[in-house]
Amino acid sequence: MFAFSGMNRILPPAIRLAAFVTALSAASGAPPLCAQGTHLWTQSKLDDFEKGTSRGVAIESDGRLREGPGLKDLYTTPSTFVWSVAANKSGVAFAGTGSPGSVIRIARTPGSKPFVLFETRDLSVQVVRVGPDGFVYAATLPSGKVYKLKADAETKQDEATATVVFDMAKLGGTEASESKDAPKPDAKAHYIWDMTFDAAGKLYIATGDPGAVYRVDPAHASAAPVQFFKTDEAHIRSLAWDTKGNLIAGADGSGLVYRISPDGKGYVLFEAPRREITSVAVGADGTVYAADVGDKSRNPLPPLPVQGIGTATITIVQPSSLQAVNTSASLPDGTEIYAINEGQAPRKVWSGKDEIVYAMFSRNDGLLALTGNRGHILRIQKGGSFADIGHLDAQQGLSLAEVHGSQGFDGVLIGTGNTGKVSLLGTAEKHEYASDVLDTGAMARFGRIEIEPGSSGYEIWTRSGNVAQPVRGWTEWQPLNNGQVASPAGRFLQWKAELRAGGNIGGVGVNYLPVNAAPVVDDVVVVTGARLNPQLQAASLSTTVNIAFPTPGAAADGTATDTTSSSPITANKDKSGVTVRWAAHDDNSDDLTFALFVRGDGETVWRQLKDKTTDKAYSFDAALIPDGGYQIKVVASDSPSHTPADALTGEKVSDRFEVDTTPPTVTNLKAVAEAGTCQGDRCPKSFRVIFDAQDANSPIAHAEYSLDAGPWQYVEPVDKISDSKSESYSLLLPFDAPDGKVSEHLITVRAYDRFDNVGAAKMVIPAQDK
Repeated sequence: MFAFSGMNRILPPAIRLAAFVTALSAASGAPPLCAQGTHLWTQSKLDDFEKGTSRGVAIESDGRLREGPGLKDLYTTPSTFVWSVAANKSGVAFAGTGSPGSVIRIARTPGSKPFVLFETRDLSVQVVRVGPDGFVYAATLPSGKVYKLKADAETKQDEATATVVFDMAKLGGTEASESKDAPKPDAKAHYIWDMTFDAAGKLYIATGDPGAVYRVDPAHASAAPVQFFKTDEAHIRSLAWDTKGNLIAGADGSGLVYRISPDGKGYVLFEAPRREITSVAVGADGTVYAADVGDKSRNPLPPLPVQGIGTATITIVQPSSLQAVNTSASLPDGTEIYAINEGQAPRKVWSGKDEIVYAMFSRNDGLLALTGNRGHILRIQKGGSFADIGHLDAQQGLSLAEVHGSQGFDGVLIGTGNTGKVSLLGTAEKHEYASDVLDTGAMARFGRIEIEPGSSGYEIWTRSGNVAQPVRGWTEWQPLNNGQVASPAGRFLQWKAELRAGGNIGGVGVNYLPVNAAPVVDDVVVVTGARLNPQLQAASLSTTVNIAFPTPGAAADGTATDTTSSSPITANKDKSGVTVRWAAHDDNSDDLTFALFVRGDGETVWRQLKDKTTDKAYSFDAALIPDGGYQIKVVASDSPSHTPADALTGEKVSDRFEVDTTPPTVTNLKAVAEAGTCQGDRCPKSFRVIFDAQDANSPIAHAEYSLDAGPWQYVEPVDKISDSKSESYSLLLPFDAPDGKVSEHLITVRAYDRFDNVGAAKMVIPAQDK
């Protein structure tokens, strides 16, 4: 058994640790780090199950799979965003879209097609609502207008034909006010973020820059808008009604949640830690939920320059959550959801580090929350437990609304962004979950599947293959055979669970045994004149040599404990040493040992240099083998991880290299006098020094001479090129000869071969008279 949550107490500590390490390394589909025996791939946490695909399955925060709602796409709009959705009593859906801005009607009636009910030159229809009168109300941005649309119109409406019931550009002081002391609205405000109707059919409009709530009576076209509430916050972002008829409003700026009484008096229920309240919702028991996002110390994203009406360019300073939608960016601080109850301290019921909550709606089965930028649908309980009940085929879930109708849709409408779709969350036809794909790293045989105790009402199926994506070349789904995987051996495996009514399943573990693969020696490099000496290397002042593989990455291997990489290693320069470096890996992550062998030119037998080493570099004394050409063979064995009968080996032979420890010989050194022309009493005399250099194994590299123990001077061969094992040298040395006399001189010559071996010789030029 393995370490599922809630099962740790029944397992010995050593088994718990082993299962924990296995789960950490394998839950993402990667093979475990253990090197031998049966492996266990486990999925038992929400993060594990999130990597799979669910259809009608809820992934709960405690790591269990249960029946969930179904999710299907109703319509993919030509717009990038569906900012708002609504439905009428007949179950007909309406979607407000952006880029381009429109209202689209979507009906379930047989033969009906999505119909563009309204089209605007504005950037977007930010909010769409269905009023008690049956009309559809659409708010546009950035003009800040609300249009009244006939829901069942057969012709498309636009700005010229639709009725305007609210226009922020005309709010210059003519509107009515709830109190004599209420300040006049700012005429610059052209943002409408939310709308809602009260029981009397009056429309409340949340605006931004500055934040305010206006009230409109659509039944009386001549009635002026009323400024119902004003705040010094930048935007009123979201609205909801509480159980007592108060309006709940979430603001952007200081993260305030207001409770606004029927007479327009605001009271701050909660100041959130973050700057923007993206959504508010109210539960049947009166609990107020608020989602916050953004750092109060700064607006993390810049203003958006967009093309608005006509040819004008308008800079829209949006709340940070909406800027994140438009730029497909994520806010680093994530999102929190708070529950606010009268007489109690606000408490955090959910938080997401990399997600933004864009919309919420409270139902009897929990609080629904739409997130981005991973497009998740969450169902959150008051106690803080939650379930991921759907993954949208879009980056953001932006809007939701309940829909019920005997001849229309039934469930929850969802509008998405990137791409702009309308989806329906409703009854699922089947409840099925497909896991992430397990990559065993090599061919593997599969054993039993273990299920967490307490699971019931399920059936497990598996399929296997040898390519990463299970879209081609995989086996068909097969049910378990008495708990045993029936799928054949392969590198990859996937399981799926089908839940029956009332079924649930906890953690799942798959036992598998990788088929042993032979280790691979990737590369072998031999460097002569270098020696590894770890004890003295740090303090050594001698010249060092870098030993690297020919191509970057050639040494990369999959062994988790390997400390050798493709980076060069440093050795001491030592002409009597030979250093071998190699790279190897094992697809099973087995522990490896290595043996080294040497073979000379013309030989047929490999002679062992080193056995059972775990290092990946080795130095030996060149004097152990005669001068000549050689190759090194490195043999890798996985015997530490297998029985002798099952162990496998892999090998690689190095390129040919030469060992040369014998210095050249210098012969025929002599000096021949050559007389010069006298000038007055000075008669210069020259000596031509000649000598030969030979080496048995490698060409002569260069030669030098020294006169009277002076500095060494380069001398070139007679044929000018040092490319042979035998070279001849000749040089002319002039001497001053006062009165025709030449004093005694010491001539020393030396020759180097290509392996820096040096041979030397000397002679004395005796003193000479006239």
